[in-house]
Amino acid sequence: MNIKIIGSGSYLPDNKINNANFEDRIFLDEAGEPIKYPESIIGKFKDITGIEERRYANNDQVASDLASIAAERAIVNADIDQETLDYIIVAHNYGDVPYGKVQSDTVPSLATRVKKKLRIRNPHCIAYDLLFGCPGWNEGVIQANAFIKSGMAKRCMVIGTETLSRVVDPYDRDSMIYADGAGAVILEATTEEAGLLSFESATYAFDEADYLYFGGSFNSQHEEGTRYIKMKGRKIYEFALSKVPLAMQVCIEKANLDINAIKKILIHQANEKMDEAIISRFYGLYHMQPPEDIMPMSIHKFGNSSVATIPTLYDLIRQGKIEGHSFNKNDIILFASVGAGMNINAFTYRL
Repeated sequence: MNIKIIGSGSYLPDNKINNANFEDRIFLDEAGEPIKYPESIIGKFKDITGIEERRYANNDQVASDLASIAAERAIVNADIDQETLDYIIVAHNYGDVPYGKVQSDTVPSLATRVKKKLRIRNPHCIAYDLLFGCPGWNEGVIQANAFIKSGMAKRCMVIGTETLSRVVDPYDRDSMIYADGAGAVILEATTEEAGLLSFESATYAFDEADYLYFGGSFNSQHEEGTRYIKMKGRKIYEFALSKVPLAMQVCIEKANLDINAIKKILIHQANEKMDEAIISRFYGLYHMQPPEDIMPMSIHKFGNSSVATIPTLYDLIRQGKIEGHSFNKNDIILFASVGAGMNINAFTYRL
């Protein structure tokens, strides 16, 4: 028995924020000093990250709203009765943060809120949240695999949702990276050869736990006491390059696959240069250059929405909305991610 994706859905808000929106922003360094030549930083931003624009949730939306829309679309795409879902797993990091507020709301869980918004009556549909940093959606798929193969479930929905625009320090240049969105898939048991082939997951916390953290504003006078998403960019870059390619390689070996069997790599849309470096290092393990068009990218138009980047990318490709990329039956896809924890994971999947 295996598990396979029978439906997917995504939601990317209509509110487009392009790089020009940051031209009047005052950016500070960690010491609280103004950064010289901010226009140069914005000008180089696209070259470094690949991001041209990102999406922000509407003022009346929170992360569970985005998740519910993606979930509804996945249910329709799968053509199932939502009452047959055994688990709703929602990966996120910061809960529901209302526009203009600074407090995260996680009680009840976002998964419970999604279940309520979907009007699912079945009490045996278990809803819970998963906090695993940016790799959270991948980890949700891995957990769904365990539930289904153990006989605890027949059908699971895994959602990644985030509104990072609500937890960024406006004085931090990294605030330009983050975005909002949600993606969902529905998985069930299958006797076909298709589905999940292998996975690898790890948490590095001995020295790496604080590479991504919640910290104060670079402007000490700005909403004192409020915490924002912060990262040690160079540390994360070096960590990702050293650990993620190896996790991807382990996945290939566990599935007994030839590297040439991989048709697409769906990697967390964190930073274009970092993702390209990860892919280059991964293929370097096989003394190869990365094949052309192996790595679809959505970060250019949608930014980094954390746990939502991979499921939204998957759904957009399935819908034919990522130019130059498509899926075909029996294609083998490699999914990989890295994020707060520091956590990494990967899995291989046959369509």
